[in-house]
Amino acid sequence: MALYSLKNSQISIRVDSLGAELKSLREVSTDTEYMWDANPEYWKRTSPVLFPVVGSLNKGVYRYGGKEYPMSQHGFARDMEFELLQNTEDALRFLLKSSEETKEKYPFDFALEIGYRFDKTDERRLIVSWKVVNQGSSEMHFSIGGHPAFMCPPGGDGAQTEYKLLFDAEDKVISATIGAGGTLSERTKEYALKGRMMDITADLFDEDALIIENNQAHTVSLCDREGQPYLTVSFDAPLFGVWSPAKKNAPFICIEPWYGRCDRETFAGDLSEREWGNTLAPSEVFYAEYTIAV
Repeated sequence: MALYSLKNSQISIRVDSLGAELKSLREVSTDTEYMWDANPEYWKRTSPVLFPVVGSLNKGVYRYGGKEYPMSQHGFARDMEFELLQNTEDALRFLLKSSEETKEKYPFDFALEIGYRFDKTDERRLIVSWKVVNQGSSEMHFSIGGHPAFMCPPGGDGAQTEYKLLFDAEDKVISATIGAGGTLSERTKEYALKGRMMDITADLFDEDALIIENNQAHTVSLCDREGQPYLTVSFDAPLFGVWSPAKKNAPFICIEPWYGRCDRETFAGDLSEREWGNTLAPSEVFYAEYTIAV
């Protein structure tokens, strides 16, 4: 594993080749760190990529081609060493390719690229990209997502419950809820928004992540005590998660764009039938990105 750094006039980043994981995002002028430091007391990761599944599988397995394959929550890419493809003054790009090791868990030939680049039109914006290529001779089924954890409050400034979440939604968002074994229950919960804002209450994550589906929002901001956004995540993904460890009062919140999610509690279908999953024909390419602005 190795750490790689980029810096412009406004922000700096560090990325670990293990998992191609974003480990630091700092504001240059104030030296404010916006990323969680992976303290295992709360959560040992900072911004893992979720691939080839997002969330938990029902009973920890998926079915494909008449076989069952065990797979841990969020897949294996986050724990694998990526190859450095690009290291320029404004961009980093990493590659993970299928191998005999990955095919024991996931029987597809693939190439996964994770990229980080500064937005040339706004130096306070970092663009995170995912590119998935089907290098096999049959259809490939996968999910992919981000799991970036942001300091809240930043710099330990006040109590988290003084801060708010801001959505580009009008009056409410409806969240699916997590049930047994990290799978999706049939229950939903409605959160009223005031001025498009949601209070960060002490019990907000007591039932695990908020899972907000069906394109309800595409921009989520963390706001300070005055209601001003200090960090914004923007994405085209059709669903996303908002999470902090349950009942731990952890000083961070994750805003997670997803193309896929956990199984329902009752799901017993094939990998190709997972809700919000993606399918690539041979040689076909999937590309998506999201931005973090401070």
